Formats: sequence, C-alpha cells, structure tokens
Amino acid sequence: MQWGTPAYRSHPPSENLRRSPKSKRMKITTRLSLTALLIFAFGLVPFAQKPVTAVGTNVLKKELQMKLDEWHKAAKFPGATLGVVLANGESFGLAVGYSDRDAKTPMKADDRMLAGSVGKTFAAATALQLVKEGKIGLDDKIEKYLGKEVWFARLPNAKDITVRQLMNHTSGLVRYEFKDEFTKYLTEHPMKVWTPEERLAYLFDEKPAFEAGKGWDYSDTNYIVLGMIIEKVTGRKFYDEANRRVIKPLKLKDTIPQEGPVMKGVIQGYAGEGNPFGGKDAMIENGKFVINPQLEWTGGGYASTSHELARWAKMIFEGKAYDASLLPQVLDGIAAPMLGKETKYGLCVIIRKTQAGTSYGHSGFFPGYMTDMMYFPEHKFAVAVQVNSSVSKDLGKPLGRVLADMAMVIAAQHTTKSLAP
Repeated sequence: MQWGTPAYRSHPPSENLRRSPKSKRMKITTRLSLTALLIFAFGLVPFAQKPVTAVGTNVLKKELQMKLDEWHKAAKFPGATLGVVLANGESFGLAVGYSDRDAKTPMKADDRMLAGSVGKTFAAATALQLVKEGKIGLDDKIEKYLGKEVWFARLPNAKDITVRQLMNHTSGLVRYEFKDEFTKYLTEHPMKVWTPEERLAYLFDEKPAFEAGKGWDYSDTNYIVLGMIIEKVTGRKFYDEANRRVIKPLKLKDTIPQEGPVMKGVIQGYAGEGNPFGGKDAMIENGKFVINPQLEWTGGGYASTSHELARWAKMIFEGKAYDASLLPQVLDGIAAPMLGKETKYGLCVIIRKTQAGTSYGHSGFFPGYMTDMMYFPEHKFAVAVQVNSSVSKDLGKPLGRVLADMAMVIAAQHTTKSLAP
C-alpha cells in the first residue's frame, strides 16, 4: 500500500452498506476517525519533510547566500563555495569571494579545489566494497596482506594492526607528512613523485604512539597502508580501482585524482607565507602546483567541488557507495577528542553533534585549501564547504560551525518539528 492511501479504500463497502443512510453516517464517522488517526500518527514524526517548491528553494538559496556573504565579510579568506543536497535529492551550489585574490576573479559555485582528507572517503568506500566481497577482512591483521614486504617488520605495531584499526585511526601509526624530516625534504624536492614505501619510511623503526587498538591518533599513514592493501588484493593501481568502483558508477564527474602538479580546473589556493609545505603563499605558479599534490595519495588525493562533495556525502550515508549492511560498523565510532568535544570517529567518518543534530562526514586540509562535508541523518540532507585558504585564523570560524549554521537554515525551511499530541 502506498503512503497516503487510506486503509479503508482497500476494502470496498458492501451493497447493503451503500444503500443504508445509517451506514453512510457510519462510513463518514469512520473516515473522520481514520483521518484523525492519520493526523495523530503524523504528529509523532519528529521531522516531517516540507514539500520542496521552486519558490521555496529560491528563498533557501537567498538565505544561504546571505549567510555565506556575512561569513566572508567578517573573515579574511579569498573565497568559498557551498554545496547543498536536499532530502529529495535536489541540489545546488553557491559561491562567495574570489578564486584568484590578485586577479579579483569571482569564485564560481563549480570551481574545483583540493579536498584534503575528505579524499580518504573514496579509499574507504573502495575498501568497504572489497570487505563485502570477502577480499578484505576488517579484523584481519595487515600482516596477512603485507607481511612479505621486506620493510614490513620495521613498521611500528606491524604484527598487531588490523584493517579496522587503520580505518578508525587506532593503529598507533603517526603522521608521516608532519614530520620535520619530511617537510624539509619536500621543500627541497617539491616535484618528487612518492611511492607508498617512501612515505612509510619516515616511521620505520620508530616507537609507536601507543599499542594497536589502545588509543586514537589521526594519521594519513593509516590510509597509505590501506591503499597498499587495496592494490595488493585487486592487482590494480588504487586510482584505477576507485574510478572503476566508485567515481565512474556514481557519476562523480567533477572529482579528479591528484596524480601530478598540473590539475585541470583547480583554482588557486593560498597557504600563507612561510608555511611548512614549500613555504609559498600561492600554491599554483604558471599553471603548476609549487609542490606535487601526488604526495597525498590515499591519505586524501582528490580535488572536487562542494556541490559534488555534498552529493557524495548523501550517497555514502544512505548506503549507495558500498553495501548498506556495513553502515552500522562504519558508524560505530570511538571517542576522538582531538576533533572536538563529544566527537567520535568511525570507519572514515567524523560523527559530530551540532545544533542542527548529529552529523556524519569528514573534514580535509591540503596546503592552500580546506574542506568539510556533513550529512544530517535526521533531515536527510547534506552540505559541504570549501575555501581556497589553509590559513585557519583567516577563516573567522571553523568550517564545521559554518556547515552547522547552514544546516540550521535548511532545517528551518525544509523540515518542520511537529508538536507531540
């Protein structure tokens, strides 16, 4: 039976009831009672979706643009984009400020930026598809896949780490990319093409931050190891496998891999003078990045648009990026106090409490760019934001707060909190 079809219509009244005036009164009374019952039932739904109309969406766009403009005016970053996907799948993008601060080029809603660690979600989705197929086990020790590598025993906690611990950052492996030796070498050799082993080498023979499974510390290194496992079990390069399984089937046409210093359609980013990743403010000179973005790989490794990332967030958490039966494990988060009070981290998902409700998503940083995306399961909409600056003090407020503010505007327009009877 389709929603909205009254139950009594599936049982036509008999001929006797049709002819009896008394029965007509009974029939009217029954209809009124059933109508009251339906109204009562609707009253118990905490968030009933308001119908979306063209007029309503236009009003929403104007309100969100006002919020975007207010934020930009109060801060110092060059420009930003906002992506929105409503509960019914309708989506749009907005923009503010400049994509090129010196040339005063207006930011466009479909401008592409590096997404930083948000790109980990593409590696996670690929891995979770392989988990469902039985090719990777979440609780397998990584030794099963990489134990024969000559360097394996030099990796901290090597014999104890599981795939799940890589994905939720409880492995004890620290970040290779923030080590002084790495940033110094990167500045001296900005165009180097990195292999996975060369990234891991900055951790070889070091003492782990904690025993595997006995702590939490966010680390790109975990996802570099995960990428190596994906390549080992599939026999394909990671980007080829992710494209085949995720990017192409889900029609993510604005999402591209960071395979070299020339990236089509990516706008200028500003990292601030003297930053540890090359030291230059503008990240693109003469059409090329000043450091090779290939260094990020499965620790991030994608450029996209806010609009597309909002669509992607909704796909992930509505079970369209991998088998929905895995979502309970993905959302089984552990405390991640480094990311905020009451914040948890699941299998490549940051679980945050906001004034608009609980959100599932991820944030990201790459020199010159910052990104955040959130999906709100109570409302079934998603939002994402990108800025072409990685100078935190210039943002005015954290991107997570920006998204929560935007979510409050959307929730007020497209959901209505009914009063319990």
